[in-house]
Amino acid sequence: MSNFLSYTQFSLPFQVFAASISSHTEPQTYAQAVLEPHWHTTMQNELEALESNQTWILTDLPPGKRPIDYKYVYKIKYHADGSIERFKARLVAKGYTQQEGINYHETFSPVAKLVTVRCLLAIAAVQVWGLYQFDVNNAFLHEDLQEEIYMRRPPGYT
Repeated sequence: MSNFLSYTQFSLPFQVFAASISSHTEPQTYAQAVLEPHWHTTMQNELEALESNQTWILTDLPPGKRPIDYKYVYKIKYHADGSIERFKARLVAKGYTQQEGINYHETFSPVAKLVTVRCLLAIAAVQVWGLYQFDVNNAFLHEDLQEEIYMRRPPGYT
């Protein structure tokens, strides 16, 4: 990035932060991630969390059913000073292969509107409340599915 931008006008802490996040890359594929021990451990932790939350039941694929494929999404989380906080890997189903009426009947994603967030921040500022940010490791926002969904078994899952 330094070939295209000059950081000289920025503060030293920002320069350190920018250099730090530029020096690490997130894998784009499982084949890339599995070569790095920290990503391998992170993927194993994700599988263990999904298992402990009883996200799925391991079963054979019934005749006539097609499994949904999956992929991992990799993210490096940083502290404000640019040091690495943790590595994050999420196993996600490739939902775009699903067919309405067969794999699902409706979609809904709860999202906070920006005006709601701004109101909350304004109230917190007026009341002089402390605000804290945190990252939830595993959040499941929906109830159990009524439909039967089959997904391919991820590598490393026994």
